[in-house]
Amino acid sequence: MLRDLTLPVPLSTRHGEVTLRSATTDDLDALMTLLADDPVSAARGDVADDTDRPRYAAALRAIVDDPANVLLVAVDQDGRLVGTFQLTRIPGMARQGSTRLLVEAVRVRSDLRSSGIGGAMMRWVTDVAAAALDAPLVQLTSDAARVDAHRFYERLGFVGSHVGFKYRVPSS
Repeated sequence: MLRDLTLPVPLSTRHGEVTLRSATTDDLDALMTLLADDPVSAARGDVADDTDRPRYAAALRAIVDDPANVLLVAVDQDGRLVGTFQLTRIPGMARQGSTRLLVEAVRVRSDLRSSGIGGAMMRWVTDVAAAALDAPLVQLTSDAARVDAHRFYERLGFVGSHVGFKYRVPSS
């Protein structure tokens, strides 16, 4: 499972070496800030408001406790969180029973974008994690507004092959 991934692992970037490791509850505030640092996330309500902290803490606990999920963080040499993403291993029937590795919520601190951190994180996913987890397919979705991110994923070899749909369940 995802807990079997060999972590932490050093990643070389133009920013210098960063360390990829599993997120802990100590990362919560930095994760909230990183989500709020992204305009698309901020427009959806990720604004790092302290009143939302219990919901983020519950989500982090749920991810950490679920063996099919792992939340990873990249930290610089001073221990500052500079990037994150979530992996979910999905066994499937399609493609002769292939397992998929879903990548979610890829974020790099805004002042460090284009420094190679995101590319190093995603190459680790495709080159190391997918093989270690016997997942011949790595997939992700990206908001239609993230045009720069789409070019980034295409440069890494991802293909925009599907159209995604979401249904927002009305709150009661």
